[in-house]
Amino acid sequence: MPVIAKFYGMVIKMYFQQREHSPPHIHAVYGEYMGAVDIKTLTMLEGDLPPKALALVQEWTKTHQGTLLKMWNSQQFSALPPLE
Repeated sequence: MPVIAKFYGMVIKMYFQQREHSPPHIHAVYGEYMGAVDIKTLTMLEGDLPPKALALVQEWTKTHQGTLLKMWNSQQFSALPPLE
């Protein structure tokens, strides 16, 4: 699972095999917490991210939504800038 961004102690990743992992989503790891966030709706699909961490991940995801969807569909991953 490639790392596509790191910011504020969070690591954002995406799986390679989209057919097995619908809907389009990213994985966020923050210390011992993890969560999967839907790229289109910005809702947490599963996990236990603290509310502030989830809000930062949602903000970052919204900023890069178009690029993340292209990555999901093409399976060509690249690093994205962190949340500032």
